Amino acid sequence: MTCFSPWHLVPALIVPAALIAPAHAAQYLSTEQAQRSLFPEATAFVPHPVTLSDSQRAAVEKASGVRLRFARPPIWRVEANGRTVGWYVQDEVYGKHEFITYAVALGAAGTVRGLEILDYRETHGDQVRNPAWRAQFTGKRYGDALRLDLDIQNISGATLSCKHIAEGVRRVLAIHQNVLATP
Repeated sequence: MTCFSPWHLVPALIVPAALIAPAHAAQYLSTEQAQRSLFPEATAFVPHPVTLSDSQRAAVEKASGVRLRFARPPIWRVEANGRTVGWYVQDEVYGKHEFITYAVALGAAGTVRGLEILDYRETHGDQVRNPAWRAQFTGKRYGDALRLDLDIQNISGATLSCKHIAEGVRRVLAIHQNVLATP
């Protein structure tokens, strides 16, 4: 007769965990560095606390086709010599397994001025940091489809990161249209 102990399960739990590829995380830019990179002319980044109502959340989700993760997205109004020159919006999307933290710079009218990757936690696909790939978003505005392989080029080995960042930018543009652009 064999006696079963819960301790017999420990090796069965440890071995598969050891076979999983280790996560790779890199912080490329802090919030302040990304702000300065995207808005070099700025004289002030003014936090713009927004709590989206249920109806605003629904409007953003409907317009972007993407679920809104935060009711309080981190947003800054960007000023140059006392005049609003745009918006800095920080967001997160899933890559394949982990979050990608990125920021979108919007001009005062809501057009994308640029995009920066702040934190990338995946083991593969960090080619989304390539300036030429990120430049595809410049000039995009609310209503642009931002479809992978049609409007935004895919990167082999980074398909989910590309797709989710494109969806995230659509969400940021919908936030601007439905929340920031309204008086």
